[in-house]
Amino acid sequence: MERCSWCGEDPLYVAYHDDEWGVPERDGRALWEKLVLDGFQAGLSWITILRKREAFRAAFEGFDPARVARWGEADIARALADPGIVRHRGKIEAAVRGARAWERIEKREGFAPFLWRYVDGAPLQNAFRPGEIPTQTPLSERISKDLKKEGFTFVGPTIVYAFMEAVGMVNDHVVTCHRHEAVRRLA
Repeated sequence: MERCSWCGEDPLYVAYHDDEWGVPERDGRALWEKLVLDGFQAGLSWITILRKREAFRAAFEGFDPARVARWGEADIARALADPGIVRHRGKIEAAVRGARAWERIEKREGFAPFLWRYVDGAPLQNAFRPGEIPTQTPLSERISKDLKKEGFTFVGPTIVYAFMEAVGMVNDHVVTCHRHEAVRRLA
């Protein structure tokens, strides 16, 4: 069975590839969680974040934006002391700012509709072969700029494109991957 080469053979990575990556996510809270985790990935490998995902969920109170939006310095200090997560002040503070931005967008129009409107509500279907997948696109640049205007940080165009792939806004399973067609059908 062929897979996208990036997942290698690590069972955790393979399960993530086969069960989650590229599956369209429509829940606003889950989208925010993934955006935060992609921000924490900056400069690191995704497998590092994936291995720490449960610790992140515990540290960030189940990625409840309403709770994280109320964080103060004591909460940030607690997270900075947590050895189970990536302890980077800028990324932790970005998660708090992102929770506040999420609340504003959620109240205004819903975070999921806000994001999915960039692709007219349906995943973009790519047909890449190995080695052809971009790291960013004009669309990820646009979404990145718009997220920054809303108050998010650690959402550059490369992070946003990885996020778009992960949450199924684009189907970037290579055409030789067994998940390409299955994910296409989920659109």
